Amino acid sequence: MNRDAESRRGSLCLVTGASGYIGGRLVPELLDAGYRVRCMARSARRLRDHPWAGRVEIVEADATDPVATRRALDGVDVAYYLIHAIGGAGGFAENDRWAARTFAAAARDAGVRRLVYLGGMDPEEELSPHLRSRAEVGRIMLGSGVPAVWLRAAVIIGSGSASFEMLRYLTERLPVMVTPRWVFTRIQPIAIRDVLHYLVASANLPADVNRGFDIGGPDVLTYADMMRRYAAVAGLNRRIIIPVPVLSPWLSSLWVGGITPVPGRLARPLVESLRNEVVCTENDIARYVRPRPDGPIGFDRAVALALRRVREADVATRWSSASVPGAPSDPLPTDPDWAGGSLYIDERSCRSGAPPELLWEVVEGIGGERGWYSFPIAWRARGVIDRLVGGVGLRRGRRDPRRLRIGETVDFWRVEEIEAGRLLRLRAEMRLPGLAWLELRVSEDDGRGRLEQRALFHPRGLAGHAYWWVFRPFHDRVFGGMCRGITRAAEQLRPPEQARADERPRADERPRADERPRAR
Repeated sequence: MNRDAESRRGSLCLVTGASGYIGGRLVPELLDAGYRVRCMARSARRLRDHPWAGRVEIVEADATDPVATRRALDGVDVAYYLIHAIGGAGGFAENDRWAARTFAAAARDAGVRRLVYLGGMDPEEELSPHLRSRAEVGRIMLGSGVPAVWLRAAVIIGSGSASFEMLRYLTERLPVMVTPRWVFTRIQPIAIRDVLHYLVASANLPADVNRGFDIGGPDVLTYADMMRRYAAVAGLNRRIIIPVPVLSPWLSSLWVGGITPVPGRLARPLVESLRNEVVCTENDIARYVRPRPDGPIGFDRAVALALRRVREADVATRWSSASVPGAPSDPLPTDPDWAGGSLYIDERSCRSGAPPELLWEVVEGIGGERGWYSFPIAWRARGVIDRLVGGVGLRRGRRDPRRLRIGETVDFWRVEEIEAGRLLRLRAEMRLPGLAWLELRVSEDDGRGRLEQRALFHPRGLAGHAYWWVFRPFHDRVFGGMCRGITRAAEQLRPPEQARADERPRADERPRADERPRAR
């Protein structure tokens, strides 16, 4: 073992944002490099199902809480700050500033020897609000009194990144595009593998290094170039791009949000950032960090690698894994600490001819390409309505078509709880006048599977009550059909010989709907 490896083995790295796109990929890279890792998260449950969870220490803390953050940083050698409120509403810059100052001060008090921050490029021109906020966070880290590295990247190309998803869907769905002028802005994209390489290497930089570094791939392209080259790598026909001067960032975000899985409130900061030319002005990082053994990854290869991951359903993390700003975190209405109020419940039970394990296979694979097993037109219409009112819609899909873990998204739901083989609880992130959950339980009934399905809605104000009663006829059809559809799909998974031997009725359904408000 060389001296660098020996020094890493004793070093403790703290990773914030470990449930997000970058953090979730950085953790295993640090572990493989020999570091000990502690993850800081607002909810430890969000990290429970990650494949590396058993190899790390997990602490709960919010970066805006100085006491909890100081406690999380105790004994840490290197702290990675990967928090940014992209997609947030007004006031996000102030929140970013407060969290960064709190974290930086706690790191100084804890005696952390190195801060590492991944932000955006900082060109010498008027920046978009989100690039400006990221630059401010970078300067806060550099002025913290702790040696800091601010890695400045432009568009990150990797399976599951928001930038890649935006590029992918725009190119694949629109052979002819009427586009805004920013498609001719120069960009220096970088592959996710190179970003992770620089992040890991930054933990071992000399103590006197306290500065920012531009990091980028070997290609400088316009966004139009990127779309054309994506089409070539993906085997698509050449795309026709017609720029027009009238598409403002707001209109552009609506356009992007209408075509891609990226919702408008996240698309807008991405689009606004593309107005700025983001090209490396220096390559000083090369003096301290050797390139990867196979060299920096070019754009075409980065796209090919990302597409292979997507097609093999081997996407480690996605942009949607991060929490949605403003998403509800209220307790489930049946939890002991629920504050009370009115509650509508729709409960249904279906007995399947398939064994519980096959029924669970269908439950865990729900959503995304497989859909919701009932009234697909209604689900699509609800997704379109949600997009029109600024919600996330249905197109977020799933990270993996077969397996779920806490914190992941399934269309316009987020996994709140999963117990393998028996329970899946989803929390709605669509725009609603209230809070909603969908709970699916699988149990055994005389050797066969039984599905207990429960939808809960906690209305807010008169609008919430009106919403439930107006949509009640649709709920009856959607939820009733879903229970039957899931059990039917499970039966179709049975081996043919088992299906022939089974002459008993497929399922019995006992709809039990209680739509009366419950006073709590």
